[in-house]
Amino acid sequence: MSKQTGIVKEHTFYSNSLQEELTLLVYLPENYSPLYKYSLLIAQDGQDYFRLGRVGRQVEALMKNEEIEDVIVVGIPYNDVNDRRDKYHPDGAKFSKYVRFLAHELVPYLDKEFPTYQIGYGRALIGDSLGATVSLLTGLAYPNTFGKLILQSPYVNEDVLQAVKNFSSASRPSIYHQIGKQETNVKTTDGEVLDFISPNRTLNDVLSTKGFSYIYEEFDGDHTWKYWQPALTPILKEMFE
Repeated sequence: MSKQTGIVKEHTFYSNSLQEELTLLVYLPENYSPLYKYSLLIAQDGQDYFRLGRVGRQVEALMKNEEIEDVIVVGIPYNDVNDRRDKYHPDGAKFSKYVRFLAHELVPYLDKEFPTYQIGYGRALIGDSLGATVSLLTGLAYPNTFGKLILQSPYVNEDVLQAVKNFSSASRPSIYHQIGKQETNVKTTDGEVLDFISPNRTLNDVLSTKGFSYIYEEFDGDHTWKYWQPALTPILKEMFE
């Protein structure tokens, strides 16, 4: 992979919803200019997407080859596994506050700081595992704000399935949903070992009935960055072409 020439800057941002100061990681393309318009890719597990997913390099290579539109990547790091669960899990203590932060604080801030399109289809949420779960549920709660959802091996429980079943908005995000065929014994951060692929297949069945622009993929692999990282380039090409 070629050397990344775009830059990643840290932006300190205080969330009233979370009562917490966050350090956002913002990738700006090499050709960044306030005279252009940019789509946003907002990543949960932000540190992981930059370090393990190499998302900045992949976005940059696609833009240089004119395979995708101009994109700014915004990574939202978590503090530790407990903080991650509190914010991303549907039963987490900070889940509803985190969803509110994404829609009501982060988006207005980014629209003010950068030359964005300021429409739903100009904004994508991405995440892996629980990060995919909160991305999906946020997109369902705010379909006019987030027009694209990228779900890499989401955690799925009855709350998630019910949220999809209850979804009735005329605005329907485009969704890319993938899961590994070997995700049958996934060890979670709270020590459980769960089957991920069966509930994800159920999620696929439910999402398929709701009229979304929707792609479902099962890859030959497990619940690790070994498989999520190389999957990013084809997903980004599909979602940002």
